[in-house]
Amino acid sequence: MSELVPALLASGEPLELVALGGRPDAVPAGMSQAAEPWHPPTNFGWSAVGLPRAAARAHVDLIHAPAYTAPLRAAVPTVLTIHDVSYERHPEWYPYRRDWLRRTFYRRSASAAAHVLTDSEFSRGEIAAAYGIPTSRITVAPLGVSSDFGPSGSPPLSALPPGVSAPFLLHVGDLHERRNLGVVVRALVEARRRAGTAPVPTLVLAGVDRGVGDLLDTIARAGGAADVVVRLGAVADAPLRALYGAASALVYPSRYEGFGLPVLEAMASGTPVLASRAASIPEVVGESGLLLDPDDTVQWTDAIVRVMNDASLRARLRESGLARAAQFTWARTARITLGVYRRVLEAGA
Repeated sequence: MSELVPALLASGEPLELVALGGRPDAVPAGMSQAAEPWHPPTNFGWSAVGLPRAAARAHVDLIHAPAYTAPLRAAVPTVLTIHDVSYERHPEWYPYRRDWLRRTFYRRSASAAAHVLTDSEFSRGEIAAAYGIPTSRITVAPLGVSSDFGPSGSPPLSALPPGVSAPFLLHVGDLHERRNLGVVVRALVEARRRAGTAPVPTLVLAGVDRGVGDLLDTIARAGGAADVVVRLGAVADAPLRALYGAASALVYPSRYEGFGLPVLEAMASGTPVLASRAASIPEVVGESGLLLDPDDTVQWTDAIVRVMNDASLRARLRESGLARAAQFTWARTARITLGVYRRVLEAGA
């Protein structure tokens, strides 16, 4: 909401935005805040008890719940944002003891909402299939890209996190099974075999390890390239921008994304994109990156070799990526969101 709220306020619409509960220091500028009433100290307790009470005290006309959970009962209509339903469509990726409870809560929230917003046509179809919601109740509002990301010259080495040196490929996002990063590690091992003594990029991973990091290291060691993987963990904003600026390319072999914001951030930074032809990713990339079969190591190897050795290809991907990213604005997201607010309020009038 940190990007959407300013865009909504800048729309020129006569709109008052109220943050219901939460930390005062986390409320975006331009919003007022309603104090958080007592509620059971759980996410469910907040959604079932606290949020409806806060909405009633603030006399709001509509609730926008921005992330998966919404009040199951409220005196005013709710618009719910669902970014993706990977947990519902692929529960094997989330083997947590209580994940069934989360999925049940998410399902009930979706069913109770007057309207659902999502990030892509892919997610629209997935939400309809997962929850039996008609697509007429789901609107696509693609995300925008922050102005923090833009083309720049190569950053100084001192701006990069320790352990990172050029050339490198970058992946941004949690290291999760669905991100399918093993295909890139295997491709880099093969690229190193082809290159002989020529320099081959490392794979820099900027994101929290959700249980696959050690496996990626094992794949690299088994291929005789133990140093090919560089794990950074979570990265702050400034070094992340430096990583985008210095990377030879962003690699994004994910099998499932509701949107894939790092792809957009990379294009906005002028960084070439190699990504999987899967889920929502083609909607974001269009023809401005190299889209590859997520299961074809040979394709990934060939693409990595090409992008590392073909300066004209890198230049073409840079220019087309910048043009593509310019189409994804928060102003557009705000216009679509406001349209949904109007339709929901008019339907309830």
